[in-house]
Amino acid sequence: MGDGNSLINLGDLSKPATILIEKISDAIGALYKPRQIKRIAQAEAEAEKIKVLAEIEVSDIQQRALVRLIQEEGKKQTNIESIVADATTQLNDDAKPEEMDEDWISHFFAKCRNFSNSEMQGLWSRLLAGEANKPGSYSKRTIEIVSTLDKSDAHLFTQLCTFALSSANGIFPLVLDHDADIYVKKGINFATLNHLDSLGLLKFDNLQNFVLMNLAQHIILLYFGIPVCFKLQAESNNSFDVGHVMLSKTGEQLARICGAQMDSEFLSYLTDHYKKKSIDVKFT
Repeated sequence: MGDGNSLINLGDLSKPATILIEKISDAIGALYKPRQIKRIAQAEAEAEKIKVLAEIEVSDIQQRALVRLIQEEGKKQTNIESIVADATTQLNDDAKPEEMDEDWISHFFAKCRNFSNSEMQGLWSRLLAGEANKPGSYSKRTIEIVSTLDKSDAHLFTQLCTFALSSANGIFPLVLDHDADIYVKKGINFATLNHLDSLGLLKFDNLQNFVLMNLAQHIILLYFGIPVCFKLQAESNNSFDVGHVMLSKTGEQLARICGAQMDSEFLSYLTDHYKKKSIDVKFT
């Protein structure tokens, strides 16, 4: 049974979601626990408030400060519950919220509670769900960096990840020529890449490309689940040019949850680009 004013329907939660809310409640004490909801009669509550107020003398400015504080904390609580409610819908059946670190949870909610924008809340929800699904996936530094992002920063990073391919060894946004139309039309250019670099999400080198070394002749990277096979030439010394951008650890963590979507035109662009370098590209 849930609280009438809560944004979270406690009666419909899965077991992992119930455990997550209990874990959050233990860490920050700001959410009702499904098994520990306190019922206080409205009459008793009103009587207690009247009694307390009668014993306290406050100035007008103190009263205004109290009203402001209550309003601010109410907004923060609404933000927290919106984020948690969304996160509970993204938990896997084998999620392990009971293994989440309480210090991580406290740090997370100290930062996320200030975000009321729905898109940013969505990012925070995916971050919380990702950590609950696999504790240890996201660092406190990632939380810190996300707390410094505004909506436009997050959108720009998501656009960058449109061009990201992945393997067991990492996620690689293939920015092969930041002046090419395919990047520019999504807002990816010299200035914006430098900006994302300054935020700590990636390393941008305009003068030379990053190269993966000691690879097999055939390498397979995934583009939104599509296997892309690159056949390296013998004279390449088993190295593969991945362009001017390399994600930071935080950037890699966020790339998994940023909500990027594939661009079919990019596959054609990849094929043409690497063909000029005598590298065959096939989609399997």
